[in-house]
Amino acid sequence: MKNTLETRLGMFVAVVMAAGFLIIETLGGWGDLFGSGHHLRAQFDTVQDLKVGDAVKMAGVPIGHVDKIELAGGKVEVRMKLNKDVPVHTDSKGSIKFTGLMGQYYVDISFGTATAPLMDEDQLLATTEQPDLSALMAKLDDVATGVQNLTKSFSGDKIDNILGPFTQFMRDNNPKLSAIIANVQAVSTEVTQGKGTVGKLVYDDALYNSAYASLSNLQETAAQIKTTVAQAQLIVDQINAGQGTVGKLVKDETLYRETTATMTNLREITGKINQGQGSIGKIVNDQEFYNNAKVTLQKLDKATESLEDTGPMSLFGTLVSTLL
Repeated sequence: MKNTLETRLGMFVAVVMAAGFLIIETLGGWGDLFGSGHHLRAQFDTVQDLKVGDAVKMAGVPIGHVDKIELAGGKVEVRMKLNKDVPVHTDSKGSIKFTGLMGQYYVDISFGTATAPLMDEDQLLATTEQPDLSALMAKLDDVATGVQNLTKSFSGDKIDNILGPFTQFMRDNNPKLSAIIANVQAVSTEVTQGKGTVGKLVYDDALYNSAYASLSNLQETAAQIKTTVAQAQLIVDQINAGQGTVGKLVKDETLYRETTATMTNLREITGKINQGQGSIGKIVNDQEFYNNAKVTLQKLDKATESLEDTGPMSLFGTLVSTLL
């Protein structure tokens, strides 16, 4: 191929066309070049280092670019031009993200709900704020400074000031600490061999068997108590049902009426006795009967006094004559 002016001019035009093609694709494709697509707006507290021409993505896929950035009533408004075939729902949200610590910023739009309506031309998109990269870096710098200061505090004389008293304490009390450790080892050895109270608690089968027997007895007692409670409940149920003597006493109306009648009759009898009616009433209330009984007892007392001087043969006659 000859290196002529026409050849060089053709190569230059081809390179320019390829570069133009790449630039157009980067900015959103041929649809942006000829005015197709639609616009959306979003407002942020800060856009950080976002610039006009930066990409707009959905799930990492480029769907447009930033068309304009301006201040609007205490917010920063970003106007975006999106491809025509990209659906953005009314519950989608936009946020400013970056591709790495040194990467480029871009606007990310979430999918939203498939059943939600689509956004109209130049409608305002809801947004979520992301942490500022510079603020994050400042916090990381503060953390690094704190770590560095902490590292310095454990170096040189400062570490000696911290560990010095502890080291001196260990040195001064070394015999006592050694004795304590030896005692602990001796105690653990005796426990392992089944000696002492703790050792017997751990290793003595007799103690285990006793505890197991006590537990078994306790379970049997609990079963007996449960049975007794069930029997008591059965008795209560029978009483409530009017069964048995106690049940009839509690529930039988006939027995209640008979008992009431008996108590009434008994009250009437005691009333008559108090009034001196009938044989018992006369015995209790007749003064003459009381006097006769008193005289008879006096005669009986005299008769017993004369028995001391009377023979057995005349005892009966004396008793009879005295009473008469």
